[in-house]
Amino acid sequence: MNHKFRLRKSAEFERVRRSGKSFAHPLIVLVVLENGLPNVRIGVTAGRSLGGAVQRNRAKRLMRACMAPLLDQIPAGIDLVWIARKPLHEATFLDLQGAMISLLQRAGLLNNHNG
Repeated sequence: MNHKFRLRKSAEFERVRRSGKSFAHPLIVLVVLENGLPNVRIGVTAGRSLGGAVQRNRAKRLMRACMAPLLDQIPAGIDLVWIARKPLHEATFLDLQGAMISLLQRAGLLNNHNG
């Protein structure tokens, strides 16, 4: 995923988590907030409950990889924060992508997905 589409600062994550609308799935949580910018920004996070640094980094890489092909289908002007949950370390790429598509559809951001 291109770096210009990422949320980087903790203040940005905090703003989305505090003011955004959240959608939960057993593997991940999605928090959505409008940003008024001409692009979509994505942030991924994995807490210590997920495991050590290796497990957390793997979970974040997996979330970014699953999100990349869906980016062009999401309308501009949205900040998304994906939060990993503990069962994610046992999930496959397809499990996670299905969960992401489901949450994006529930949020009303991905109505026209054919996958």
